[in-house]
Amino acid sequence: MNEHSPAPKPPEPSGVDLARVALRAAKEQARARGNAAQQKKQARRGGGLRSGARADGRDPLPLGAAINRLITERGWERPAAVGGVMGRWPQMVGPEVALHCVPQKYDEDARVLTVQCDSTAWATQLRLLAPQLVARLNDDLGQGAVKVIKVLGPGGPGRRYGSLRAPGSTGPGDTYG
Repeated sequence: MNEHSPAPKPPEPSGVDLARVALRAAKEQARARGNAAQQKKQARRGGGLRSGARADGRDPLPLGAAINRLITERGWERPAAVGGVMGRWPQMVGPEVALHCVPQKYDEDARVLTVQCDSTAWATQLRLLAPQLVARLNDDLGQGAVKVIKVLGPGGPGRRYGSLRAPGSTGPGDTYG
């Protein structure tokens, strides 16, 4: 055989083969018309796809799976992880420190965790432990999740409002200041 000679052409379908090809084409056209008619009928009924026996994207999800999907779709992975750390605070810092120091908030943009302590002594202690605690949190959450721990001391006593206060008064400081 010569390398420049044309390849032999397949024989033209005839007889039974031609009938099979025509039948296959007719079946595909009928199926397409049937699908179009079915979609038109469902549109008239006001429905789209109907729920069936098999699982699809419209089926209800378990609560945990729905929450995980929502967290992923919204990009809340890091805030959710930090929230989990706040829930596991006693395991992260130990029960004695957790008894006196409580996480208050997490600023995702600045990556700052704010912690409130019940005394100035515990606030000083936590400030000394902050670098090790940041390293432990970043090991748990991923590098760079927490850059700084902002430690707050105890808050002052709440303002008391009595019957002998002038409206708008801020206390004794407004008299002398």
